[in-house]
Amino acid sequence: MADREAIKIPARSLVVREPWASLIVGGRKTWEIRRYPTRIRGRIGIVSRGRLIGAVRIVEVLGPFTAEELVIHVEKHLTPEEILREYAGGAQLYAWVLQEPEEFPEPFPVEPPRGPRTWVTESQVRRARPP
Repeated sequence: MADREAIKIPARSLVVREPWASLIVGGRKTWEIRRYPTRIRGRIGIVSRGRLIGAVRIVEVLGPFTAEELVIHVEKHLTPEEILREYAGGAQLYAWVLQEPEEFPEPFPVEPPRGPRTWVTESQVRRARPP
């Protein structure tokens, strides 16, 4: 098991719901579908249920796509068609292309963000083990 102190905490981490967060850090989900593109590239953390569970690298953003166009790529984003359509709400979507998934052997607690947040910063991650 890797030493907790040796793990490099990313400068920013994306908040992702389950089961998608675990699928990303486990390497099965290689596209994260969002309503907007991002200029962010490089290694980011993945936060789920108030814990930093791993990291991944954003290498590019594809799109925009309609939900119908994304259905043919289900093996990359693993999102059922009905959820894609509901999430899109008729708008176009973007695929954030992910590589180099890393699942941490033990998650790090994250200070809860104020209000609805998509990103948390390194300063919100706690290295200390929870009691």
